[in-house]
Amino acid sequence: MKITHIRLGRISVPLRVPFKTALRQVNSVEDIIVEIHTDTGVIGYGEAPPTGVITGDTTGAIIGAFQDHIIPTLLGRDVDELETLTQDIQHCIVKNNSAKAAADMALWDLYGKQYNIPVYKLWGGCRKQLTTDITISVNPPEQMAADAIQAVQRGYDTLKVKVGIQPSLDVERLQAIRNAVGSAVRLRIDANQAWKPKQAVMLLQQMQEKGLDIELVEQPVIAQDIDGLKYVTDRSPIPVLADESVFSVQDALHILQRRAADLINIKLMKCGGLTNALKIATLAEIYGIECMIGCMLEAKISVNAAVHLACAKQIITRIDLDGPVLCSQDPILGGAVFHEQHITVSDAPGLGIQGIGNIQYIE
Repeated sequence: MKITHIRLGRISVPLRVPFKTALRQVNSVEDIIVEIHTDTGVIGYGEAPPTGVITGDTTGAIIGAFQDHIIPTLLGRDVDELETLTQDIQHCIVKNNSAKAAADMALWDLYGKQYNIPVYKLWGGCRKQLTTDITISVNPPEQMAADAIQAVQRGYDTLKVKVGIQPSLDVERLQAIRNAVGSAVRLRIDANQAWKPKQAVMLLQQMQEKGLDIELVEQPVIAQDIDGLKYVTDRSPIPVLADESVFSVQDALHILQRRAADLINIKLMKCGGLTNALKIATLAEIYGIECMIGCMLEAKISVNAAVHLACAKQIITRIDLDGPVLCSQDPILGGAVFHEQHITVSDAPGLGIQGIGNIQYIE
């Protein structure tokens, strides 16, 4: 199965409600799609969201990375060279991890389709169903409490609460949500790098003292401050999850060696795709550190790829794959079934994607 040509396209999917964090506000998913075509007629699909404020990858950068580096690297090659192909993607351009992730997942999609096996079964296939949390955007406390009630009414029992805008309100935000949803609902919080280390410890201690029962706190300090992350981890009564601090296999190893976090968040768009995500999961297994699988604001192609990884690896114990359910529509044919908090992986070959509606091709 040889790669004959590669097409890029755009999709635009409105969100149900605006998505607000300490770093940005987003109203729609605007992603780049890659189709890797072969001489057998089989197509591999990948997706990359432009998330410049987190990954540095803009729409133009993703397109440029493909046109100038990734496409020339892959054209004419055989899909059976998967190990070499995935390595060459990582080496053909520095950074640009979201573009690399899109190409990498499309290759795994092709490889599974060639051998007529779902990708998650290639890696072990430990389960077929997942339960995801859903994100509550950062807003005034009363609005967040109302949003939390609505999420619980939709069937969610785990909420990922965004905090960090006006940190003085963060404890009040969590108190309002806990009062609204009761004690049975799991609460995770995500500061998106908004706090200083000592401030983080103070806020987390206050939440603990108020009995808010927070399961974990995600990325309390800026990504580059590994000393600060370890400071919080060593002193926090609430487990700390490293997210933006983990952009590579090497980042994950450094954090694991230093015990700078209690958990690791794996995101395909940060680490450059499924191949590197598998390596991070293996490292986590070695160190006995559980992982979350997360996503940016992405449509179903790339989140579906993350589903396959999560269904293959037991070390991934927390699921934050709510991108598709935050969208108002789903233009992707095939792949995993997202029914509110319940996700069921597809047993179709590869990653199970069959096509894309409303795609605008880039010529």
